[in-house]
Amino acid sequence: MENELALKGKIVLVTGGSRGIGKGIAIALGKLGATVFITGRPQKSPNKLSGSIEETAEAVTNAGGIGHAIYCDHANDDDVAAAFEKIKKETGYIDILVNNVTSLANDILYPPPFWTKSLQLADQITVGLRSAYVSSYYAAPLLLKSKKGLIVNISYYGAVSYHLDPAYGATKAGLDKLTWDMAIDFKPFGVSVISVWPGPTATEFAVSLISKMEGGEKMMENFETPEFTGLVIKHVYSDPDLIEMSGSVIIGAEAAVKYGFKDINGKLPQVLKLGLGAPTEYFEVNH
Repeated sequence: MENELALKGKIVLVTGGSRGIGKGIAIALGKLGATVFITGRPQKSPNKLSGSIEETAEAVTNAGGIGHAIYCDHANDDDVAAAFEKIKKETGYIDILVNNVTSLANDILYPPPFWTKSLQLADQITVGLRSAYVSSYYAAPLLLKSKKGLIVNISYYGAVSYHLDPAYGATKAGLDKLTWDMAIDFKPFGVSVISVWPGPTATEFAVSLISKMEGGEKMMENFETPEFTGLVIKHVYSDPDLIEMSGSVIIGAEAAVKYGFKDINGKLPQVLKLGLGAPTEYFEVNH
């Protein structure tokens, strides 16, 4: 059983926490006593999915943490700067920044080639990759005031193999490169930076699509819960050797084996061994 007070007093920001993995991370860290700020846009999901930053903040508080919702369009640098200014005024520092926000076009799961799909897919590079850079930029002064600062970039196996479309892969590969390079800049200041690769996850988006497919329920049996990545972050953050891992990619399922924990559904997620260069047999949805 997780220590209910493991993150009590810690200040966390999860970007893009209205739903999906971001929401799961926020709730999981809330259960551990953290104060969690959640950013997101006020409008509804383009995919007509339920969820809002207010609902996530309430769920964090109900879980045992303290949840705060901040409206922020991560495509707008002024919005991002204002969000961090708000946190600075309220807390003065941040312990953990989770760069999770991304842009998902309605046709992201359509089959390749990419030029037959909408150009909106390129927005992932803005809200996904660039947004992680901008948030880390504004978070840096607040992380330096923490006794143990950490940036977590939510990446994926798509960084090293074909998934969904080239923009998706470029975004994930870019996040891992940001992790490596930012770790070098932050190391003298004691702040760690890691990438985390979740596996296929039962987000609202994934469930809404895959449940309609023939054999969809069977396909999702081994999917991770959205909260699982939050447990990964907790265990990595609690590792006394965290600074030595800075700059690295951590596969969530491998972390569960290393630290001896399971998903909240009692299962041990599977590590995907994927070939490089070609579409895989998996139907995978991140976030």
